[in-house]
Amino acid sequence: MANEKEKNATKESTRGRAKYREGQVVSNKMDKTVVVAITQKILHPAYKKFVKKTIKYKAHDEKNQCGVGDTVRIIETRPVSKHKRWRVTEILEKAVEV
Repeated sequence: MANEKEKNATKESTRGRAKYREGQVVSNKMDKTVVVAITQKILHPAYKKFVKKTIKYKAHDEKNQCGVGDTVRIIETRPVSKHKRWRVTEILEKAVEV
């Protein structure tokens, strides 16, 4: 019995930390889902020039409170659906409405 607890304790400690990302909401047309675009500057291996790379993640927004243009923080979580593996944790900055 004690041996099983030790195995579980080591299994939990090797799992690692959840990944965080910050980006802008580019779409909120789906129910309880937002699309978050994250832009990174990476160094091109051949040309040694910094280029922008944009990755879009679908994130779960439980309360439908995110709007287009908002800056949000998302965290990696268990799969919610076929494409959703991220969850909105907080809205860092609301977009200015026109």
